[in-house]
Amino acid sequence: MTGAGSDALLARMMAFHPKIIDLTLDRVWRLLAALDHPERHLPPVIHIAGTNGKGSTQAMIRAGLEGAGCRVHAYTSPHLARFHERIRLAGTLISEPALTELLDECLRANGSDAITYFEITTCAALLAFARTQADYTLLEVGLGGRLDATNVVEQPALSIITPVSLDHQQYLGETLAEIAAEKAGIIKRGVPCVVAAQEDAALDVIEARAARLGAPLSVQGQHWHVTTEGGRLVYQDETGLLDLPLPNLAGPHQVQNAGVALAALRALGHGAGADAAVTCAQWPARMQRLRSGPLVDALPQGRLWLDGGHNPAAGQAIAATLAQMNTGKLWMICGMLNTKDVGGFMQPLAGVAQRLYAVSIPGEAATLSAQETANAARQAGIDAQQAESVASALADIAAQDPQAQVLICGSLYLAGHILRENG
Repeated sequence: MTGAGSDALLARMMAFHPKIIDLTLDRVWRLLAALDHPERHLPPVIHIAGTNGKGSTQAMIRAGLEGAGCRVHAYTSPHLARFHERIRLAGTLISEPALTELLDECLRANGSDAITYFEITTCAALLAFARTQADYTLLEVGLGGRLDATNVVEQPALSIITPVSLDHQQYLGETLAEIAAEKAGIIKRGVPCVVAAQEDAALDVIEARAARLGAPLSVQGQHWHVTTEGGRLVYQDETGLLDLPLPNLAGPHQVQNAGVALAALRALGHGAGADAAVTCAQWPARMQRLRSGPLVDALPQGRLWLDGGHNPAAGQAIAATLAQMNTGKLWMICGMLNTKDVGGFMQPLAGVAQRLYAVSIPGEAATLSAQETANAARQAGIDAQQAESVASALADIAAQDPQAQVLICGSLYLAGHILRENG
């Protein structure tokens, strides 16, 4: 043991490789071999890829499995407030001592070899999962799928592909078909795969790979259907119909995510967890109502929401959620990274934003400047101005409209900053 805490060890890991994102599996395989291949000793794995909805879908599957009495590991990224959020061992977030010990072990096993932050921390998660008894392991892809560090399990119990859309084109390809090919890289020979509703260009690629590998598909719209009726969620497949409460996660898009989760639970033989999947899932920074903290205190008569969506599909989902919530015109505080399609995210929100305050994301080298974000909002037809910080924007809003309804949005990194500062 080095004696350093997890924060210090994670900071050291950031210096191992000059590139933040560098898609290859060679470094991962090398470190896993040095760790005696923990990926070969995991509880049955459910592997989840896709552009949008991975985290929410994973949260619902976990809630459903736990509702059915299972112990579940879960791996997700990025974290919001603390790294520990990424690794959940048998239902409980990893402890600081356990995380520190695992990171230290991985650092020693890796030596001075180059490796990315995501790769070495993924190996640490797999090591933790292999050493802790559970019934299932939920692995969420970090980026893409084919060359993602999580794509090292030869025979998962189930693969899942949530909706695929344009995002991270600089790494995954310029077209929807190219991006879908990367996501479909998690499909394994003979392993069943649940697929959310997709555009034709994406579905064609997914179906072609599944056919080559003999992987049975369960596709929304073909093998199962989900909708709402009379304020209830209705799911149907060849085994029958489920009449359930609406998801407790806000937004009409969560109905689709719930459908994927329910199809997964049925495929795993745990349909009994369906009710828990839609009523017990928790997933922060997805239209999360903030109910306490300094920011809430700054607007005591208003309402404050937080969402980490950051691409065009997320902008559409946020707009649809706000329409369903009947919030009327609302104020927005937005900060985004310079790797995102800012205009595509803003466009669907033009009809619901009264005014947008643009901020830079504190501590993020890849943040768009407040000026650039404000300019993008204006180009999308949103009245926008710059603000020095979220707190100053909120103070300005409160002075104009004490009962304001405010949405903080644009990036999971901004959402994480808010959750830390408002905690």
